[in-house]
Amino acid sequence: MEYKVAILHDYLNQYGGAERVLEILLEIFPKADIYTLFYDERRLAGKFKANIRKTSFLDIPLVRNNHRLFIPLMSLAASCLKSLTSYDLVISSSAGYAKGFKVKGKKRLCYCHTPLRYAWEEEYMESQTVFPKLMVKTIGRLVAKKLQKWDKKTAKSFDGYIANSTYIAEKMKKYYGIEPEVIYPGADENTFFYDEKEIREEAYLMVGRLVHYKRFDLGIRACEKLGKNLKIVGTGPEEEGLKRIANPKHVEFVGRADDERLRSLYNGARALIFPQTEDFGLVAVEAQMCGLPIIALKSGGAKEIIEEEKTGVFFENQNEDSLIEAIKKFEGKKWDGAYISARAKRFSKNIFKDKMKEIINRYL
Repeated sequence: MEYKVAILHDYLNQYGGAERVLEILLEIFPKADIYTLFYDERRLAGKFKANIRKTSFLDIPLVRNNHRLFIPLMSLAASCLKSLTSYDLVISSSAGYAKGFKVKGKKRLCYCHTPLRYAWEEEYMESQTVFPKLMVKTIGRLVAKKLQKWDKKTAKSFDGYIANSTYIAEKMKKYYGIEPEVIYPGADENTFFYDEKEIREEAYLMVGRLVHYKRFDLGIRACEKLGKNLKIVGTGPEEEGLKRIANPKHVEFVGRADDERLRSLYNGARALIFPQTEDFGLVAVEAQMCGLPIIALKSGGAKEIIEEEKTGVFFENQNEDSLIEAIKKFEGKKWDGAYISARAKRFSKNIFKDKMKEIINRYL
């Protein structure tokens, strides 16, 4: 039997880990309708276009290009986004807003990347918005309290709950009183794999959207103090600021990289520097599938991906000194790329798909 399926996604104006998960869900349900706040066809290079069913009143160029300015309106836009169609299954793949879409479904599953950060994490709101910190601490707190109520209410509207990591499952229990199942996002083993013929260079690597919370600045400063070379893959609002503090002698900004280029960079780097707290961290999984060890902040999803001193090393404090000590510790050890790659396969795309299908079949 072919089921009629809708997938709810917060917004589509960038390509990251959540969008990779969306792609995998579309492999399971190729004809699924996508509901999203707004869609930027140019930035997504046409990805997902064939499946877009409906967007919100925020789907205009001004919002697509400056979406952080419109955070206070997103819960309203989400509540206004409705479907006339009733689906057999509705899957919310969301970091907050999409689970508030009024899309009808006989069964509704919530795959949670994180509870809404703008509601629960003041530091995140300060770092991600363009508004002055004083405004965030005053008006922002009032907005956050309203968003918390909205976030809790919309979270209760599903039949089943899945978290992308144990770290996020604990947050869901704390904020929503919900104990979800955990299914880790998966990376494609046919795309990201260990190539022992590749020669590892001396350069370290950082990968992701260039936004504040990912702390590319720490990697830049630590590598420059140690006289180490660093390659940075990605684009984002922090790009110009990061280029101003980086010494071109040590730091190379690669820009966007397709999967083939990214696999080559993973296989050719010395280690991935991962100084941020992530809900899970697909970049870390992709890197390890390519046999690349990781130097990571001991926080968030990284603790579920990395085996201390076997597939990477941790540092405790999110500052330059702590990262520098971790790099020195890393350089004093030998690393087995084949072992690192083998361990990462527990996070494969096929395992993710199988577990999602199992839960979906249970509910349908």
